[in-house]
Amino acid sequence: MFAEFELQAHRIAEEKEVLTPDRLSALYYDLNRKYYGDWVHLDPLIAVEWARIPHFYRSFYVYQYATGFSAAIAISKKILNGEKGALEGYLKFLQSGCSRPPIELLKIAGVNMESPKPVEDAMEQFAGLLEEFIAAE
Repeated sequence: MFAEFELQAHRIAEEKEVLTPDRLSALYYDLNRKYYGDWVHLDPLIAVEWARIPHFYRSFYVYQYATGFSAAIAISKKILNGEKGALEGYLKFLQSGCSRPPIELLKIAGVNMESPKPVEDAMEQFAGLLEEFIAAE
């Protein structure tokens, strides 16, 4: 929901439309309704929650969560599957600290975030867990 809010806000700005607090509040409220539906009572004040979330003041910050989870799943999958050099690559990645941009550092661990594969694998992992959850109900 946060990512969609941020994306829509950026699209509004790119179209040279004005981003007023009222417009952002309406957008945020509508997204809450979309994502939570009738499952949650929406207090009217939820509309202004966007204003207190610091992630929205750094462009596309919320996408870092998705890419971080995707990278972590890719690394753990390599290690758990016993892929040769995976553990060593991960340890070297950790030892590298902030010596290079994150995209380059992840390549040390064998993860290419410039390809769609890590995100696709993460979505596949999520789908499997969701199926498992549904089956357990």
